Amino acid sequence: MDQTLRPYADQTAPRYTSYPTAPHFTDQVDGETVQRWLGELPEDTDLALYLHVPFCRDICWYCGCHTVGTRKDAPVLEYAAMLLREIGIVAGATRARRVKAIHWGGGTPNILTPEAFEDLAAEIAARFDLSGLEEHAIELDPRTLTAAQIEAFARVGVTRASLGVQDLNPHVQESIGRIQPYEQVAEAVERLRVGGVQKINLDLMYGLPNQTLADAQRSAALAAGLHPDRLAAFGYAHVPWFKARQRLIAEPALPDAETRFDQAEAIRDTLAAHGYRAIGFDHFARADDPLAAAAEDGRLGRSFQGYEEARADALLGFGASAISTYPQGYAQNAPDLGGWSRAVAAGRLATVRGRSVTAEDRVRRDIIERLLCAFEADVRPDGGLAAFPGAADALAPLAADGLVAIDDDVVRVTQKGRPFARLVAQAFDAYRAGSTARHSVAV
Repeated sequence: MDQTLRPYADQTAPRYTSYPTAPHFTDQVDGETVQRWLGELPEDTDLALYLHVPFCRDICWYCGCHTVGTRKDAPVLEYAAMLLREIGIVAGATRARRVKAIHWGGGTPNILTPEAFEDLAAEIAARFDLSGLEEHAIELDPRTLTAAQIEAFARVGVTRASLGVQDLNPHVQESIGRIQPYEQVAEAVERLRVGGVQKINLDLMYGLPNQTLADAQRSAALAAGLHPDRLAAFGYAHVPWFKARQRLIAEPALPDAETRFDQAEAIRDTLAAHGYRAIGFDHFARADDPLAAAAEDGRLGRSFQGYEEARADALLGFGASAISTYPQGYAQNAPDLGGWSRAVAAGRLATVRGRSVTAEDRVRRDIIERLLCAFEADVRPDGGLAAFPGAADALAPLAADGLVAIDDDVVRVTQKGRPFARLVAQAFDAYRAGSTARHSVAV
């Protein structure tokens, strides 16, 4: 690690999957607000749908998601029944019908029985127009993937499966409470392809307990050897104050900031050697993948699902804790299953908080997105750096150390600075000053 980078490796920053970020959501956005926002969507709005399934058979210790463990099917089936009702409530509040993308996340979406999954997919097809659907993606746990589930995915038209891999070294898996041999992942990938789900994403993590540089390299090489279309390499966010399950992880076993940085670079180099192109600061894609094409021609975007090429005018989130994105702002459902279920059972939208976006928010959001997607933002049309109080001061040390270059109010993240792109983006975050929100380290 270049020692000029060492001070930045310990700094924290939001992931900027939204702006303003979720810690700045308030209860001033509620169900009535979202009812109005839905009603204001034009008929020709391009929609993306996100369905959150907050259940897992086993809870991994590193997980920062809204999910609970269950060995029984009954709670999952009850949840699926309420999701059916929520889809109807939301669809009934808007004229917008045209869907470009569907994404199932969790938790573990394949905890749903094939019948429940197909019932939900049928309700979506009945309520919305899927004739222009470009992608239908689902996150999967390869440890619980069944043949019947794969058959259901194929019947519904799922086009992409994202498998959580994290790390493929047994001693690291034991340290994070997720035992998942390489052979199990390889088998799941093969079965999905044979079953008709051809596009495969694999997720890796670095910064895990007892994970060495060699461990990260080995996991990346093994994952790339399965020839997925895309990979993501996320830095483990140790936030035990937010997710109590992470207290099971021994903090002394976590790699330090310098090792995390070296692991991230090693993964990047390993994937590049296997022909993958870096997309943004934590995604990778084959040269023929649409995500790579979107990055090449400036269409790459960023949302709660990370980097994306299928841009939509609005994202409708279903399920407990799901976040929706509207032209007017953001809205989050009740994160607790009880609160969400009670609202849906009463025929109400389950929104409990969110954020209306101002004209200034939109300008800053666009700059942040350009910096994280294209690594360059021309702020001259927005009044130059002088229009963003504090931005120049925040960028100055980054520029002095070669992480960012500024030329006539064009801000460019250098190759050296790309791992720290979130710190560059943070310079344009008007909410950072005085914020008590705690974030993960920038790399």
